[in-house]
This record gives sequence, C-alpha cells and structure tokens, in this order.
Amino acid sequence: MGVQIPISTSFRLPDGREVTLETGKLATQADGSVMVRLGDTMILATAVSAHEAKPGQSFFPLSVDYQEKFAAAGRIPGNFFRRETKLSDYEVLISRLVDRAIRPLFPDDYMFETQVIINLISVEKDAMPDALVGLAASAALAVSDIPFDGPISEVRVARINGVFHVNPSRSELKNADLSIIVAATLKDIMMVEGDANECQEADLIEAIKIAHEAIKVQCNAQLALAAMVGEKATKREVKGIEEKEDLKKTIGAFMEAPVKEMARSASDKNARKNRLKAIKDELKAHLLEANSEEFMKENGEYISRYYDKFKKMFIRQVILNEHIRLDGRKLDEVRPIWSEVAYLPTTHGSAIFNRGETQSLTSLTLGTKLDEAMIDIAQELGHDKFLLHYNFPPYSVGEARPTRAPGRREVGHANLAGRSLRKVMPVGFPYTVRLVSDILESNGSSSMATVCAGSMALMDGGVPIRAAVSGIAMGLIAEGGKTAVLSDILGDEDALGDMDFKITGTEKGICGCQMDIKVDGMPYELLERALEQARRGRLHILAKMGETIATAAADLKPHAPRIVEVIIEKSSIGAVIGPGGSIIQEIQRETGTTINITEVDDKGHVNIFGTNKASLDAALARVNAITFSPTVGDTYTARVASIQPYGAFVDFAGKSGLLHISEITHSRLERVEDALKEGDEIKVMLVEIDKKTGKMRLSRKATMPLPDGSMPPPPSERGDDDRERRGGGGDRRDDRRGGGGGGGYDRD
Repeated sequence: MGVQIPISTSFRLPDGREVTLETGKLATQADGSVMVRLGDTMILATAVSAHEAKPGQSFFPLSVDYQEKFAAAGRIPGNFFRRETKLSDYEVLISRLVDRAIRPLFPDDYMFETQVIINLISVEKDAMPDALVGLAASAALAVSDIPFDGPISEVRVARINGVFHVNPSRSELKNADLSIIVAATLKDIMMVEGDANECQEADLIEAIKIAHEAIKVQCNAQLALAAMVGEKATKREVKGIEEKEDLKKTIGAFMEAPVKEMARSASDKNARKNRLKAIKDELKAHLLEANSEEFMKENGEYISRYYDKFKKMFIRQVILNEHIRLDGRKLDEVRPIWSEVAYLPTTHGSAIFNRGETQSLTSLTLGTKLDEAMIDIAQELGHDKFLLHYNFPPYSVGEARPTRAPGRREVGHANLAGRSLRKVMPVGFPYTVRLVSDILESNGSSSMATVCAGSMALMDGGVPIRAAVSGIAMGLIAEGGKTAVLSDILGDEDALGDMDFKITGTEKGICGCQMDIKVDGMPYELLERALEQARRGRLHILAKMGETIATAAADLKPHAPRIVEVIIEKSSIGAVIGPGGSIIQEIQRETGTTINITEVDDKGHVNIFGTNKASLDAALARVNAITFSPTVGDTYTARVASIQPYGAFVDFAGKSGLLHISEITHSRLERVEDALKEGDEIKVMLVEIDKKTGKMRLSRKATMPLPDGSMPPPPSERGDDDRERRGGGGDRRDDRRGGGGGGGYDRD
C-alpha cells in the first residue's frame, strides 16, 4: 500500500496542555482509527462495523472494549499468566462510560455488528487516561464511514481546593471533593458519572456546565480531523426499514384504548405484564381474523415492532397528559418502603431494604489486611480494603436462565453503590470491609436499593460511618413541550423514559451520581428541577431508613472478629517477626490470631485480628512482651530466674535484668540467698538504662520503706555519697564481682 501519510490536528485543554488527534498512521485497515496523545499518554482507538446485518437481527450489536497494555506503564501483569487477559472491573467501568455515551447516537434501524476497541499504549505515571477514552472512541467513529450522529467527547471535572479543573492529574485528584466524568455532543449532555463529598446540587450543575464548554472544543477538533480525512469519512448509506403505513395505522388504532386503560389501572408488575401479553395476543387474533396465516408470517417482525412502538407511545401520553403513573403514584412519590436489620444471625451485619417491588438483602463481612483485594492495573499495583459486590439472579425478575459470572451491568451498579458508601466510611478503620447486595426482587432502582441496604448493614454491624446514605433513581419523559420528572422510577418507566438519573447522598449533600440522557436539548433548568425533586426523595428515604436504624451500633457484633492495632518502634519489627518469620508464626499458631505488620512513617503498625477476646489478648500480650520498652523510675513485678554471687537475674515485663546484691535490701547483704530464692516474685524499680549498652540497673530496695518507715528518695535524686552510705556503689561492686546492671549479661 506504500507509505501511510498521517493526518493530525490538535487543541488545548483549559490549562494549556495540548492534545493531538492523529489518523492514517496506525491500524489503517479498521474503518476508523485515531491516536490521541496528551504529553506521553497515548490511546489508540479503532472502530469497525459490518456491512451486512445478520439474518433476523433485531437489536444493535455494539461492543466497546477498553484495555490497558501493561507495557504502557513499564509493568508486567501480576496475574498467573503474566499477560493481559479478560478486562478488569476497572476497564469494564471505563468501557461502560463510552458505550453509554455513543450507543444512542447510532441510527435506530442500524443493526450491523459494530466494535470499538480502545487501547492504552503509553501512559505517564501521573496521568488519568480514562478521561480521554471517550474522545478517542468518538474520533475513530468520526473519521470512519460508520453512521454516527456525533461527535461526542468526555472530560473529567474535579473541584480541588474550591477551584474546578478539567482533566486533572492523578495526584491532583486525590485532593478533590467533587469529581465527575461528563459526556456530551456539541449540543447536548449525554452522560454524567461521578462522586462527591456531600456536594450541593448547584455545585454538580456548575461542574457539568464547565465540562460541556471543554467538550465543545474537543468535538470541533474531531470535525476538523474528519474534514481533513475527506471522502473516507463520508458516512455509508443505511437502508431504512420499510414502513407499512396501513398495518401501522391498524395496530395503533387497536392498541390505544386497551394500553391507555392498562396505564391508568395502578397495577403491579405482574398484572401489567399479563395485561400487555393479553393485548398482544388480542392484536394478533384481530389481525389474523382480517388476514391470512401467510400475512401474519410475512409481517411478524413489523407487528412486533409496531406493538412495542405504540405500547411505549401510549403509556408516555398517559404520564405526560394525565400525570398518572403505571402503579398509580404521583410524579414525585416514592414507593412504599420497609426495612429490617440484623436479619442474618451469623453475618457481621445485615439489612433488608424493600422499596415497592425492589428488594436488596445486603450482608457485611469484616476481614483483615490479608483479605484486601489486589488491584493490578497498568498504572498501579495496590490493594483495596472496601469491597461491594452486587448480584442480580434471574429469579429477581421471575425468569429462569443460566447464571453466569457478574456482567458489566452488575459491575457498574456495584461501583456506583460502592463509591457512594466509601464517602462516609470512617478514616483509619482497620478492617477490610465486604458488602454483598443480593437483589431478591427487582422492578427498577436496584442499585439505589443496594446503597440503602449497604448503609444500614454497615450501621447494624457497628461500623461508625459518618452518616446514613440513601439513593433514588429519577426518570424523565419529555415530548411536545411537555415534561414529567418521575421520582423512584419503575423498570418499565426506565425503558420508556428519556432519562435515567441516579443520585445518592446524605442529609448534607450528594455522594454519587449516574445519569444517562436520551432526549436532545434538555435545558439546565429541567436538570435543576430533577435534582431538587431527587433531593426531596432522598431525604424521604433517609427518614424511612432512620425509623429502622438511625445511627451505627455502639460496638461490633459479639461474633465479629476484632482488630487491635499496636504501634511499635521500627527497630522492634524484626523482633516481632523473628528469624524467617518464626516468632510471628508461633504467636499466630498458639493464639489462633492473624497478625499483620506494616511500616508507616518510620513506625511499625501491628494489626492483630482475632475471633474472640481471649485469643486477641493473648497475642497482644506476646507482642507487648517483645516490644515493651521499660521506663526509668517505673516499678515492675519481677520473678527471680537465677541466683549469682553478685546478685539475682530477674524477668519482668518480657525483659531480663540483673538485680545487684547492693540493691536488694537497705541493710548490707553478704549472700543473695539470705534474701531471695529462685521463683520468688518481687517488686523492682528500673533505676537506670545505660545509653551506650542498653543495660538496665534494677533496685528492689527503692520500692521498700526505710527503717524509719519513710520511702527512699527517687533514684534520680540520690547522690553518690548517699548510695555509698546505703550500701550502693553498684558500679564498683559490679566490676569487682563480675556482675552487671543490665540484661545483656550471660547468666551462666
């Protein structure tokens, strides 16, 4: 093919950093390919779409996969295979951000298999490449012939020290109190996802507006690149589905009355499902009566498509024109709520949260540092001590189908709920926390039920979270200048609506958000209205939760494991571990505990994890005995270990020292055996620690009254003459008798 001639354009972020878009150099056999570069961070995106649809294809088969090459960060994968394998949860979440933004912009009748693959192939250590992935995917579609009503782009907006930043670095983001990723076209917001430290609704809207202004620049850059590509970026023609107007008119006339009657019936999910099935069966019978079996077979696809179209249209009309919802609620009304905590007796915390026909049973498990999840992504090898998993079994929606590993939807819902609850977790909480939400019933807003149940399970388990968190899913129907904002949407309302907006938060503000908008040109005034309605709903739900549990339990469950943290000197870490780990392994084996030691700020942080108080206390005593550092002037209970001519070796508080003969009694003592024998328990005072050798000088007489009944002065106040008069002079007698004042002497 000869030498490829690359085409490129660039734009600048608000802070002046340059972003380059290049095509025509790499992956030229794809329908579209673009390299996005910011500094040394490079992302390659490709888009390919089939030219023929599979027979009978009834939906748009789009797949979006983002994968990071570990070589991009100079790392080898940490898994067993030492290669990139299936997408990590982190990569799945970024793939979902792109998928949700671009999917609505393909033609409704486009049924050709389409694949967008985005690879991170070079990355700076402090970069956040996820904010560039949507730009790369859209740019690849823009320079291709694939029909796409874009371009779009995505940016992250974070508020750091009160100032909003577009696409901040990884280190800067650590100080953000609000962080969202926004996707938009030149005209409309498509998607919002992020979290905040209890921000206000006005703050979220301001961040979205800032994001949209930055996105407009990026969309124009893509249009410029597509213009430079020229004819190759001309979109292929898509043959629209032929319409059968007479059939369409017949179906619409037949369905209007029964569907609207059903929409006004205030029925439950199963009743609606059965009634709609009956309407469809009646429609087929009506058409068969007027036509032949052959007509029904030839037009089966049209009948199903028109049925779905009119079902959605008539239900929307009832909601918009009559303000009547499918289950009979008002537009801003939340479904009935009931909840319960401590339902599972053997877990470390549990809660049931039931809202309408959606139910989450959430369990809490507390673990050690050894239970942390390993995070192995291109830029980071670390661990996560807060885990939230979401399960959506088929019986929750009355279906029978094979169960598989968690899909992208489950990963996304778990992430939203987990990010929200992280915001209220106590700082320095020593446990690894795992929440598992099992959705037992579902009719919309199951991710928000997970937030509510997770918050209550944490409180039931005695985790001192800062505040309770609730969540609500909002919907929108907009048509013909009319709008209806729906609180706590049903699954059916989600499917027929123009917006799905999930908001989580405390009484003080927003903790998390996830928004997908399917309608063009939604004004910010309408978004403000939806957020205010969501705030009222969120507070209502919090009040209902508070009727069951308002604050965290005062203590962990009796059967919950306990963790005690001891901070020791860095120099003592080796003593606790022992040669080859022998000491720490022995303590764990004999006490039935788990011990983990980490070094933080030149100190050793010893976490002891035990299933009962006795084992925890035993392990703690062993560690304290090893790491204990005696204080001069303190008194200890000691046991006489051996007798020597010059004194007695005694054991105290895990240490060993010499009690010189001159420090045993106030009167002169010729033989140690006249006052002590092996095994005696006595009181001793630590008189001195030699700064050079670490040897400790002990005194028994310092703890005993003088003959006149008074107590002797503290050792620090004694003079040399005083020590001589009272039989002191320990240093000279030590030298003469070969003894010593410290624990460093050989007892033999």
